[in-house]
Amino acid sequence: FQLRSTGFTMKIGLMHYHLKTGGVTTCVKNQVEALKSDCDVCVITGEVPQAGFPAKTIHIPELTYSADYHRSFNPEKVAAVMVRSIESHFGGPCDIVHVHNPILAKNKSFLKILKALQKRGLSLLLQIHDFAEDGRPRSYFKEDYPQDCHYSVINSRDYRILLKSGLKKQGLHQIFNAVYFPDKPSPLAESGDRPYVAYPVRAIRRKNIGEAILLSLFFRDNETLVITLPPNSQADIDSYEDWKSFVSRYQLRVEFERGLDRPYEAILSSARYLLTTSITEGFGFSYLEPWLFNKSVGGRKLGDICADFEANGLGFNHMYTALNIPVDWLELEDFFKKWKSTIRNTAGLFDLSIDNDRIQRTFASITAGGKIDFGLLDEEFQKQVIERLLTHPLHTHANKLMSLNPFLAEFGRAAREKDLIENNRQAVARSYGMSQYRQRLLEIYRHVDKTRIRQRIDKKKLLAEFVDLSNFSLLKWGDYGPR
Repeated sequence: FQLRSTGFTMKIGLMHYHLKTGGVTTCVKNQVEALKSDCDVCVITGEVPQAGFPAKTIHIPELTYSADYHRSFNPEKVAAVMVRSIESHFGGPCDIVHVHNPILAKNKSFLKILKALQKRGLSLLLQIHDFAEDGRPRSYFKEDYPQDCHYSVINSRDYRILLKSGLKKQGLHQIFNAVYFPDKPSPLAESGDRPYVAYPVRAIRRKNIGEAILLSLFFRDNETLVITLPPNSQADIDSYEDWKSFVSRYQLRVEFERGLDRPYEAILSSARYLLTTSITEGFGFSYLEPWLFNKSVGGRKLGDICADFEANGLGFNHMYTALNIPVDWLELEDFFKKWKSTIRNTAGLFDLSIDNDRIQRTFASITAGGKIDFGLLDEEFQKQVIERLLTHPLHTHANKLMSLNPFLAEFGRAAREKDLIENNRQAVARSYGMSQYRQRLLEIYRHVDKTRIRQRIDKKKLLAEFVDLSNFSLLKWGDYGPR
């Protein structure tokens, strides 16, 4: 594959808004690493990367987020500059431009630039990590997404959704992310700390920090809950700071920001086990990485994400899919008003029609049996639940919660845990290493290079797949703050 019929190495341009620390940048770096022996690779980006970035870069400032670039520009001219820069770098045309997260309107002109690149003959592979339709209405493009180019996704759920939305199998690809493998099975652990359970996450709202705090009340050996990193965006910061104040007020065994001054590997290695309570994920590293440090992960299992991992041999039977709360522990009428108002607001932002009967039926369904999933609540209502546990006789309310959620009685324990860890560790190594990642990328590039495709995404169908009222969480769809 390295030598094409013309006798030249394939030329690949990887493209992203920026190369700041984060999940997508890590993915770009992994692709550079995977391709370096087989392809000529450069990275096209809107911001100059930090020193030590492992690839040559082409800096096109107009590609960065609109919030960070305040000058006007012509997308056609930007595309022309980009093509000249690419050809200058490679000494000729680029074979494929592999674009990351193109359908989030972080840059309001991004789609116009991509379409202008298509007019100039560039072959595009658009890799979607996140959908605006999946709880990000303020990052939504009103215009059509690029058509007649190849797309890729990072999980089977998104693959199925895009097939339903009009894409074809020959023009849609799955690229499961590569997982970081530690140099040693157990890097140098921390010493002298109280026993703890780690939630190694940047604490954005979707990570459902309130649920982790609630679970900490059921830790069997009085471990401290450790949440490693603070968020960056203002809405997430406001929520996070309020959780810190809540924990301080009730003197709970929760520690924040340990990851700011300690190595990630050491935190994982010395934790009793790892935790995840996220209500939504793109790929789901938190379900894969712990096993490589010989640790289990407990908490909330997202079935549509974990299905891919289970198909590759991992087991998650010890995890739960819902944390049920009695509805009479909430100000239920207030919750319904806020939930309905958020649905209406979301529908308006997407130009979507949702009738009142559907809202009423779904609410009756999610509160059937006098209970509701804690993950559907936002911080205001989650605090009502936790405060009830803290300010009433704990055993009475804890027993009620355990009757609805039997897993709480043995939380943090998994049957045959050593066997589970070894099975899952081997399954991750078998399916998510760099060699498998490299092979998959090269297969996809070979296919994209030789396959011209005619296809388009039906945005109304795509939106309908993601706006699922039965799983409509205020943490994901609502703004932070009181009603």
